[in-house]
Amino acid sequence: MTVNLTLIVLMAVFFAAGIYLLLERSLTRVLLGLILVGNGANILMLAMSGGGGRSPLYVSGTPAEEYTDSLPQALVLTAIVITFAVTAFMLGIIYRSWVLGREDDVQDDPEDRRVADQGSYDWEDDADVVAETSEFSDDDDDASTARTRRPGDHL
Repeated sequence: MTVNLTLIVLMAVFFAAGIYLLLERSLTRVLLGLILVGNGANILMLAMSGGGGRSPLYVSGTPAEEYTDSLPQALVLTAIVITFAVTAFMLGIIYRSWVLGREDDVQDDPEDRRVADQGSYDWEDDADVVAETSEFSDDDDDASTARTRRPGDHL
């Protein structure tokens, strides 16, 4: 199996440009980045599927390794449909953003900024945990005298 170097370079350029555009704040550039990443994935699937062969229709007397595998083609067709659906959805978001705010840039949310600026207190890890008060516990403590324990305390 030989790999076409031109397709690999083209795929790498599509991925690089697409990821660069995905990191922008403009929704239009994000859309273009999604399209480029989708096309790069399609080229990757086609380049890695192997060379061309005979039609996948059965012909008596033809060995199996001479047929073309139709699975990569089906995967690419599915990826094209998914990319088209994501593109249509993003166009709807861009249009709605333009109608409401006359811009397609993603703005900082003040609540997100506030959460990002606060400390790293984790309610699940840092909160007091009430000790088990079940009547089926192993120790002989009175069930009515529940004590609190912190994560890291040993029983």
